[in-house]
Amino acid sequence: MLVGAQNSLSVALMAIVFAAAVGTCLGLVAGYLGGWVDSLIMRCVDIMMSFPAILVALVFVVTIGASFAMVVATLALLLWAQYARLVRGQVLSVKERDFVALAQVAGASTRRLLIVHIFPNLVNSVVVLATLQVGWGIVVESALSFLGAGVPPPAPTWGNLVAEGRDVLDQAWWIAVCPGLAIMFVVLSFNLFGDWVRDALDPKLRQL
Repeated sequence: MLVGAQNSLSVALMAIVFAAAVGTCLGLVAGYLGGWVDSLIMRCVDIMMSFPAILVALVFVVTIGASFAMVVATLALLLWAQYARLVRGQVLSVKERDFVALAQVAGASTRRLLIVHIFPNLVNSVVVLATLQVGWGIVVESALSFLGAGVPPPAPTWGNLVAEGRDVLDQAWWIAVCPGLAIMFVVLSFNLFGDWVRDALDPKLRQL
């Protein structure tokens, strides 16, 4: 169970880190530059978000081959679009503020504007989305492992453990039930944690 937790959490966290990095960069570029660059990136986002996540992940992993790195890359490919859309919307609002205009008048380069002046105002939103997506990543990784398309054996994951235990439910129910409960409680915990982070970072939602 503990080793399976390490593998499942590692896949979800690494995928979210890569997805957040790619999606945030694309969202910054799309929101700040606008024009055809914005249209191109947003159409790619729309295409990615139109596909069913589990089915796309299953097709990629089965076609290319199941491995730890492949599962991480597949989940990151499915997640980056949400960060790009969120960041792009935030950038459209932030870039119209006075401090950005003052930085432009002072001669700040585009890179400096994005990294120093705009990006710090987006960190809270990216962190909240990342915490909420950890649970989603665990669920998708567990589903792939359950179907035999996740992290390949002998590396244990919660999905693999549930799959192994389904054939002996009448004799040893705990083999499948315990990792299933672990998935449920960990996903619920990360969702509650994400809600708390959102409330803590948003001044409008803080309780005095």
